[in-house]
Amino acid sequence: MIYLDNSATTKPHKEILATFLKASEEYFGNPASLHKIGNEAEKLLESARRQISQLLKMDQIVFTSGGTESNNLAILGTADAYRSRGRHVVSAVTEHASVLKPLEELERRGFEVTRLAVDKFGQIDLNELKNSVRSDTILVTLMHINNETGAVHPIAEIKKILGGTRALLHTDAVQSIGKVPLDTDSMPDLLTMSAHKIHGLKGSGVLAFNKVQPGAILFGGGQESGYRSGTVAVPQAAALAKALRLAQPNPLFAEWNRNLREFFGSFDDIMIVSPDNAAPHILSVALRGAKGEVLVSGLQDEAVFVSTSSACSSKNTETSHVIEALNLPPVFREGVIRISFGAFTTQQNITDFQRAFKKVHRIIKGVRNNEN
Repeated sequence: MIYLDNSATTKPHKEILATFLKASEEYFGNPASLHKIGNEAEKLLESARRQISQLLKMDQIVFTSGGTESNNLAILGTADAYRSRGRHVVSAVTEHASVLKPLEELERRGFEVTRLAVDKFGQIDLNELKNSVRSDTILVTLMHINNETGAVHPIAEIKKILGGTRALLHTDAVQSIGKVPLDTDSMPDLLTMSAHKIHGLKGSGVLAFNKVQPGAILFGGGQESGYRSGTVAVPQAAALAKALRLAQPNPLFAEWNRNLREFFGSFDDIMIVSPDNAAPHILSVALRGAKGEVLVSGLQDEAVFVSTSSACSSKNTETSHVIEALNLPPVFREGVIRISFGAFTTQQNITDFQRAFKKVHRIIKGVRNNEN
């Protein structure tokens, strides 16, 4: 099996599974309980929190169920807490659905949202961003790395632009944590991460922030300093801390990315969708006149697993909003697939993928020629 869909999810490390199992067996107590078993669980929870805080250089760590909840808390919670300052939010058209949908909810609540367009490389115009920020802008939410194309937003530059304003910066860093270096001296005000993108467990994430107090969107027992009610999943927190400690950018990603770009460049009916300066672990390409689903299915028959753009929308037959925003030529728009690397990817995987792709491409091209 050749798994090249690591931007959708990753296979958990055995060490992380071992941490989760040990914590589940030995620290099963409710960390809010007053007795010894609860206190031991609380100590492990706070140890995990400190480790993550130190690694991210962020003051406050709130454990959540994943990237979607973290993004919702960052956007809805911050908008609610700071609405007295203003009701204007800035974002981009290529954000993940877990950002776009909360923004739609804010509009239903009377907020105004400015969605920045992107160029053919998936980049926003920084001057347009600067001109979009107003005196009543309370939040700018921009992802670090696009989950479909790997396009990178320059978070450090964006933070400088916002430096003289009252707007807070939230960054969805789900696709960048552990994959590319982060400038920890230029961190956003709020940052989202998810464990299962870095070989951790599904259902586990973090919203990290500095000097910000977002309002709660879940109400109950007031856990997580009131930011996120509900019994905290201590084993998941410990496993997430372990995953973050193990996560390191792999220099081979850039080499494999270059190798595949050269490989796809040899085909006259393939367009490389990811920009040249994209994150090295994501590469999106499009086959002219074909459907991405056909490519995915054909490669699956060869035990190769990739996706059509985003896994979150891959079962939807419509072209993704990201691909639409890039304004690709119509003949390429439906033929996009995404290849993404992880910690278990090998050079042999890349070689075998190329062999399988050539075979599937010949079959698809033969069918098209027969139809014509």
